[in-house]
Amino acid sequence: MSPIDERLKSLNIVLPDVMPPVVDGYVPAFAPFIRSGDQIHLSGRLGKKDGKPLCGKVGEDISLEQGKVAARGVAVELLAVLKGAVGDLDNVRRIVKLFVMVNGAPNFTEPHRVADGASELLVQVFGERGIHARSVVSAAQVPFGACVEIDMIAELRATQGGGSYSPLSGRTSIIRLVHVPAQKAINNSGRRGG
Repeated sequence: MSPIDERLKSLNIVLPDVMPPVVDGYVPAFAPFIRSGDQIHLSGRLGKKDGKPLCGKVGEDISLEQGKVAARGVAVELLAVLKGAVGDLDNVRRIVKLFVMVNGAPNFTEPHRVADGASELLVQVFGERGIHARSVVSAAQVPFGACVEIDMIAELRATQGGGSYSPLSGRTSIIRLVHVPAQKAINNSGRRGG
């Protein structure tokens, strides 16, 4: 068992074997992740309770503590996507950045405390490699009316093959990235670049 798996187990976190849907029944027009060089960008995931979006405004319908727990749950879901993308979380060099959008009541001024639920979990799981940059906003609304949405950027070890996601098949495969010199690349018009 890897050190990351041991930490997850000690936190009573079991990651699903397959990437969970953004929302049951929703077919997104975007990929759950994109690999760019040694970075992997994960699309936003929503705060949920019992597998359904936890809807409402933090500071009005939902308490700060409930929002923080929801953000922690989003971080768990992001880890499931990340593991599905790279195969083994030990291939993650570090968590680079979180962008957190809190569906806050008009006078809610503590979205940063909601985001702490996700940030604290990532540090618990990855240790120093989980310390990341972060931006947090209180938004008028997030998709499906959920209380929080978070996206993440992680850096992978240089030797790790890139993940490729096919929106048509919904499958992830691990591929080896190959550098193509500019003069051999083909641009969008079909002509060779140079």
